[in-house]
Amino acid sequence: MEYQILNTSTCLLVLLVFIPTGLGICPSSCKCSGNDRNVDCSGRNLTVLPQGLQDNLTYLNLSFNQFVDLDHQLTRFTNLRTLDISNNWLKNVPAHLPKSLWELYATNNNIKVLQKLDTAYQWNLRVLDVSRNMVERAVLINNTLSSLKFLNLSSNKLWTVPTNMPYNIETVDLSNNFLSQILPGTLLRLQHLTSLYLHNNKFSYIPDNAFDQLSQLQVITLYNNPWSCSANQNIPYVLQWVQGTAARVVGAPCADQPWPWASAAPAPAQPTALDSSPMIKGTKAADREASAAAPEPSKVTKTHKQFKAKEVPPLATQSHPAPFPGAERPLLRSPHGPQEAAATRTILVQDATEGNASLAPATGSSTTPMTLSITSGMPTNYSKVPQSTTATLRKEEATPSARVPSRASRWQMRLLCLALLHAVAVAMD
Repeated sequence: MEYQILNTSTCLLVLLVFIPTGLGICPSSCKCSGNDRNVDCSGRNLTVLPQGLQDNLTYLNLSFNQFVDLDHQLTRFTNLRTLDISNNWLKNVPAHLPKSLWELYATNNNIKVLQKLDTAYQWNLRVLDVSRNMVERAVLINNTLSSLKFLNLSSNKLWTVPTNMPYNIETVDLSNNFLSQILPGTLLRLQHLTSLYLHNNKFSYIPDNAFDQLSQLQVITLYNNPWSCSANQNIPYVLQWVQGTAARVVGAPCADQPWPWASAAPAPAQPTALDSSPMIKGTKAADREASAAAPEPSKVTKTHKQFKAKEVPPLATQSHPAPFPGAERPLLRSPHGPQEAAATRTILVQDATEGNASLAPATGSSTTPMTLSITSGMPTNYSKVPQSTTATLRKEEATPSARVPSRASRWQMRLLCLALLHAVAVAMD
């Protein structure tokens, strides 16, 4: 009888010891769900792990507590998928974390270095968030973290973009650091990267070819960096990359500043002796078009066409200037259309006796309209330019010729000669 009582007491003692673990009783300072496998112990001012946590936990939230050191205390939770140790006083990522982790949140602690052993064997880790710490150096081992998709190291004290980031990573947040350089090859293997956040750093330029392999990139942030927009050796790469990438660039460098290093537009060819002004080129081209459109008339016909096209008042009138693309000085638009436009101010006079007689030499009683062209702003070698129709007329008017008998006078002379010959013949008879 005493033996049976002793065995019963022993069994009850064993049950009392292992009931919290075996039957899944939730610790009093935590909230549990999912058969007590999801445990939330946040905001409890805990300094040590609460008693009664079962080994088969899948979710454990220890945030907003007073933990200083959790090394080797979480290794037994071999089924743990999500661990949140944010907002504590941890000086490092806990050593020997379970290899079953998928997500690790360690934001807002006092972590200064991300050691290589902290993530060396986390092959299943998909999310690593160590933001808002004091991390000055992040050491990652090549070919580890092969499942990592999201890496958040923002709001730390990093000076260099971490190397050996996993090649399958999709999102990297390095904003709000002191980053000023990207070592060669750092981003070379990240062909699956879709989001890269580099805003609020100390970048003055991006090394050549640094972003060339980011073929899947969709979003990149570059604002609030002290870009050296005046540097003509380093800054051109990132500016040209921004122009050519298909990704959405938030905060393009030097967007509101001029680029003094950029190659200026090619300067126009220097004018030759025959083409010393864009206005003369336009005049020559117009003359060629006019000559090609109609057969070559005589000088008198040219003059007649020029002055008969439009009526002008007796007093002198000045044509209005029109802009000429690529020329600093305006090109005057002639009343007769572009084919007769020239770099002169043309004064048209209907009659020498009706207008200002001092504008041109007197030509007798001729009723032919005259023109006086005053050249303004023309080059000194204008004499080498082929003379236009207006210039030809101006030259003819400057040297008046002798009076030529009219056709009626000639017929009268001939009739007079015939009459004299007839009178002589009659007299001889």
